Amino acid sequence: MTRTLLLGLCLGLAVLARAEAQPAADTLAAIRARGQLVCGVSVNAIGFAVPDARGTFRGLDVDACRAVAAAILGDANKVRFVPTTTQVRFTALQSGEVDLLVRNTTWSLGREAQLGLAFASINFYDGQGFMVRKSSGVTSARQLDGATICVQPGTTTELNLADWFRSHRLRFTPVIIEQVEEIRAAFVSGRCDAYTNDASSLASFRAGQGNRDDFVLLPEIISKEPLGAVVRKGDWRFFDIVRWSHFAMVTAEEHGITGENIDSFMNSPNPDIQRLLGRTGDFGRAMGIDNDWAVKIIRQVGNLGETWERNITPLGIPRGINGLWNQGGLQYAPPIR
Repeated sequence: MTRTLLLGLCLGLAVLARAEAQPAADTLAAIRARGQLVCGVSVNAIGFAVPDARGTFRGLDVDACRAVAAAILGDANKVRFVPTTTQVRFTALQSGEVDLLVRNTTWSLGREAQLGLAFASINFYDGQGFMVRKSSGVTSARQLDGATICVQPGTTTELNLADWFRSHRLRFTPVIIEQVEEIRAAFVSGRCDAYTNDASSLASFRAGQGNRDDFVLLPEIISKEPLGAVVRKGDWRFFDIVRWSHFAMVTAEEHGITGENIDSFMNSPNPDIQRLLGRTGDFGRAMGIDNDWAVKIIRQVGNLGETWERNITPLGIPRGINGLWNQGGLQYAPPIR
């Protein structure tokens, strides 16, 4: 019996070793071979990912994708954007339909531990909120006892909603609708008393309404929703590129380096700037890309502050905790060294 158990254990360990030895998919090589990054984004989220009149995608999440394309391919425009719904976004990434997902997606333990995915960066620190019609007279979420609330199924939003009402001993009736456009239409038509989602998504929706003053964002933020870029686990070289593309934009903003003035920093005596711009060190090559990878990002996409001003400021959302760490915010980049 002992010998049988030992033999079984050895065979099991051998199988495990072979499984672990299998190489992860080389996303970087695949992107180079096709000459294009494939990035999953939201279907229609003003400020984050939305096509303009010419069909060109614009937004904070779009810029995150473009930064990765600039770092890898040297051209921020070499991206194919794939609009993904809440229901299919993770499957699209897991199956390889997209290389990268930047789609107002909350970083959580369950998603990393159970879905085989890894969050590489946070480009927006958000929190779940509530929107009501101004005519309702509601000024606080605590006044929503007994209300009907529109919410998408299978999201952290749905779970947070139930948790918050339970903890405050309030009642509500969920109106479950899968498609975001349908849920927004239901709210506008009065099918539900309130609409809950990430505060950024609510602000984006409100900004797209001609009668935006008819809708009110309530002051309560009931959750932590760090939103960012997601990749498949195992391909850690690609993970590094995605993560450090974001950090490069943060670092550039720290030093006041923009797409317009970057040339004036090329001969800066500051060692941190020299490493960021690839003038010293081989940090790009360590990730399998050119040493001037950050220069390409800054020239073509800008620093983090520039992308915020371009995409989020028009929504009326204050920078707040999304500012730099030395300005009271949470955006903090480890050193490039």
